[in-house]
Amino acid sequence: MLPAMNTADKALDYFHQGFNCAQSVFTSVADQLGLPEETALRLSSAFGAGLGRMRGTCGAFAGLCMVAGFCKGNLSGKPEEKEIIFSLTRELAETFKQKFGTLTCRELLHLDEEMEVSARPSDRTSSYYASRPCERCVAFCADTAQSLLNSLNNN
Repeated sequence: MLPAMNTADKALDYFHQGFNCAQSVFTSVADQLGLPEETALRLSSAFGAGLGRMRGTCGAFAGLCMVAGFCKGNLSGKPEEKEIIFSLTRELAETFKQKFGTLTCRELLHLDEEMEVSARPSDRTSSYYASRPCERCVAFCADTAQSLLNSLNNN
């Protein structure tokens, strides 16, 4: 029997299959959220490559935020409830920025300020993986998502 993959390895497996960074992080914990893989992949699909390959907020971080919303998201419009998830998101953002320097996909990839002209993703090659921090971002966000879920289960 093969040992179970940890969350980061599972997320990287999705990423290496060609799924985007948000899908890889969110779907790596889908079973723990009670979501079928297909549902998780669809829900998170638009968030990759900085939201629709527009290179805004990192997709791996967006996937992490989806997990944070599951763990601590508000169920009413009351400001004090929204403050809980917003505070958690800010804390996660600060941790991500300390590790990677920015939340912005474009800056992580050292791209110029112009939006990507094409929505077509780049081919996944060895040079693709070697030239960008995406694998590290995916692994970090998946591990952090698992920690959030662990803390939820321990309370």
